[in-house]
Amino acid sequence: MAVEKKIERLILRKIMTGLFACILISALPSCTTTGKAPVPEFQIQTEALEEIPVQVDLETLMFQETHFQDGTEIVTSQTAFDGRDCILLTFAGDLMAHPALWRHGEFHRIYQDISDEIRESDLSFVNLETPVFDQRPYSGYPGFNVHREYAEAAIEAGFNVFSLTNNHTNDQGLKGIEATRDFFKEKSEETKGSERPVYHAGLKDRRNGPLTYQYIEVNGWKILYVAITELLNTPSYSYMIDYVPPTSSARNSFVASIKKLREENPSDLFVISIHCCEPEYVFDIKKQQKSWYERLMDAGADVIWVNHPHVAKDWELFPDSDNVPRKMVFYSMGNFISRHEKRNNTGEGFMTQLRFERTDDGIRIVEINPILLTTYRTKDDHYVIRKLDEDFIERLETEDPSQVDFFKERLNFMKKISGKVKWQ
Repeated sequence: MAVEKKIERLILRKIMTGLFACILISALPSCTTTGKAPVPEFQIQTEALEEIPVQVDLETLMFQETHFQDGTEIVTSQTAFDGRDCILLTFAGDLMAHPALWRHGEFHRIYQDISDEIRESDLSFVNLETPVFDQRPYSGYPGFNVHREYAEAAIEAGFNVFSLTNNHTNDQGLKGIEATRDFFKEKSEETKGSERPVYHAGLKDRRNGPLTYQYIEVNGWKILYVAITELLNTPSYSYMIDYVPPTSSARNSFVASIKKLREENPSDLFVISIHCCEPEYVFDIKKQQKSWYERLMDAGADVIWVNHPHVAKDWELFPDSDNVPRKMVFYSMGNFISRHEKRNNTGEGFMTQLRFERTDDGIRIVEINPILLTTYRTKDDHYVIRKLDEDFIERLETEDPSQVDFFKERLNFMKKISGKVKWQ
């Protein structure tokens, strides 16, 4: 904290004052041999330094750190919403499982630079694009699989709301689906009542069971959460997955389901995760796609969180008829972490913090904080996540100068992706 650093500086200054005085005294000629007084300017300087108070007024320092001289409180990004009825949610993209990401272990390293931001939110969402099946070996594309320690590292980093349904959900067959579901059930039970419970949606408990969902209560807020996929690589065991193919009949049925779900589960916010059927690696957002998501918002959704394209796209804020921002669509967050062979455009993504406030006239969006991320290969061959910003570029100039030009180009490219407002 800034106050603690200021105290440390004052204490250090006091120590250095004493050391400086000792050095000066030892450097002076002996008074007993010359009978002369010490050189005046040294004595004056020592007296000036000795005027520093020994006792530090902590209360005064803390006040100075948080207030202007006239007593007005300093508002920062950390204090702007103090005392207001808010909730902060974080949304990330696809958590991939390419061999380069798991072959060396030490999965906690993936998240070291960003775990503070993940944990800052009450709920942090991520799409886990792999089964979790300990009875089969790790594997990469086209049949992904990881073991529990890979998923546990994401939980330990702070992610606590998972989408488990996507086109790779059935890569390990029925046993892989059941193992993944059971692992997350175990984690949900294990963390129940803790500071950071784990939630998940997308996998059914039984053949052709109902749509799965989570009803989350945190800090006085009620969040309804559903996760679906619109595509599967194979149709195998689709009856165990929250799968909504992009047909008129399936979509009509889904709209009816979520309307009923929200009516039966009164909530402040309704978040729907969609692993979309749109093409991969394409930045365009189709008009038909927008119309579909607007239909879901009309049915009760507040946040549409879309995954699968593996590149980051624009996002869109939807105000009401009075232009008060109420709802949000993330058309694609891109990859959270990956090791695609085609490095260009697939190594970056967003992790976006979205703050809602509950007011007398309803719930509104009061903050959007998109954090640019990139996958970085360390010198000891670990793939980790870094915030893609000027500080990262500056670090590279001393730590890994050969990569500076590449990441400068990536930063400039990603800055072109931004949020839009759909005016009513």
